[in-house]
Amino acid sequence: MIDVLERITSYRQKKGWTEYQLAERSGLTQSTISSWYRKNIVPTIPSLEKVCTALGITLSQFFATDEDSFSLTDTQKELLQEAARLTEQQQKSLIDFFRTL
Repeated sequence: MIDVLERITSYRQKKGWTEYQLAERSGLTQSTISSWYRKNIVPTIPSLEKVCTALGITLSQFFATDEDSFSLTDTQKELLQEAARLTEQQQKSLIDFFRTL
């Protein structure tokens, strides 16, 4: 089972951020974040989404195991966002197009 608070700490430290900096970037208060650790409380999903957004990761990436984890470039994210707007048939056509390249 994933220790959510430990995972937040790990991602935050990889960025070189303090709890205060994470709070600023996530839109949460520092007291909220520090209370998670003091009281050993797992953050709510909406709060965790804010933390993930600040860290530049998705909830899926946050909960992924090491063998499942990977990062997308900004261009890859943009491609996925645009592809999500297509119909299912258009998406299939796009995949076929990529395969022919």
